[in-house]
Amino acid sequence: MGADKGTRDVSDFVVTGEKDFRLEDFPTTLKVDAEERPAYEAQLERNKARIEELQDRLYAEARESLIVILQAMDAAGKDSTIRHVLGGINPTGIDVRSFKQPTSVDRAHGFLWRSFSALPERGKIAVFNRSYYEECLVVRVRGLWRDYQLPRRCTDMSEKRYFEERYEDIRGFERYLWRTGNRVVKIFLNVSADKQRERFLERIDDEAKNWKFSESDLAERMEWDEYQRAYEEMVNGTATRRAPWLVIPADQKWVARTLVSEALLQVLEDMDPRYPELPRTSLDRLDECRAALVDGPAADVDD
Repeated sequence: MGADKGTRDVSDFVVTGEKDFRLEDFPTTLKVDAEERPAYEAQLERNKARIEELQDRLYAEARESLIVILQAMDAAGKDSTIRHVLGGINPTGIDVRSFKQPTSVDRAHGFLWRSFSALPERGKIAVFNRSYYEECLVVRVRGLWRDYQLPRRCTDMSEKRYFEERYEDIRGFERYLWRTGNRVVKIFLNVSADKQRERFLERIDDEAKNWKFSESDLAERMEWDEYQRAYEEMVNGTATRRAPWLVIPADQKWVARTLVSEALLQVLEDMDPRYPELPRTSLDRLDECRAALVDGPAADVDD
């Protein structure tokens, strides 16, 4: 895909926790020329076709599952990424879960509680639009953890220690997911403050997009620097070899979508799902059924 013009492989954006992660080292845009957009979109379509084929095998085999976690600042393109990359998958093989503000029932349980009910059956792909990682983002930036109704031993500590313990919990949870047949792909759509402002203004100026804008989005934007710090520490604290983060440049949505499709395709190829092979007795029965259909009486079918 135009490597001679600066396009980088998706592996350039993988963070495994083996080195210190600095958000400033990861671009929000690759500054790809608009003339290259058709090539990217063609690659996206090829990737989607292959993803859909592998998903069909994954569902048939029902041995492993894939969990895709999308985190980002507002207006980074989470919804459109899901739609453009995974929109063609058979609905029976995919679950999309949007993690909104927790309910009173959610808050009465541990922060991972609602994630367990959203875990996919083996053979399915689950997409978490936001996730349990909000515990390390909005909860941290807004200081919500200080008001949790928990024993003092759970909150009577420094902010640093509190979130180090959260990172430890998450690493343990994702290790559990790996050990129970799940792959986890964690994607941070890395959008710039300038591009977010541009997209917010578009939502305000375009009547068809007014519903997408909320004044709370503006309030969160005012905490931009704190969110960037929270994301950086979260990635550093939770990236592992088996559950890495992909920090994808998101200012150009069509570039981001193609990179995300590349990342998911690589994981599915590594999973290498296969259609189940039937035992000899079942194959013999199929031959008998086929013969019955071919040689038996034709059914009366109305045209």
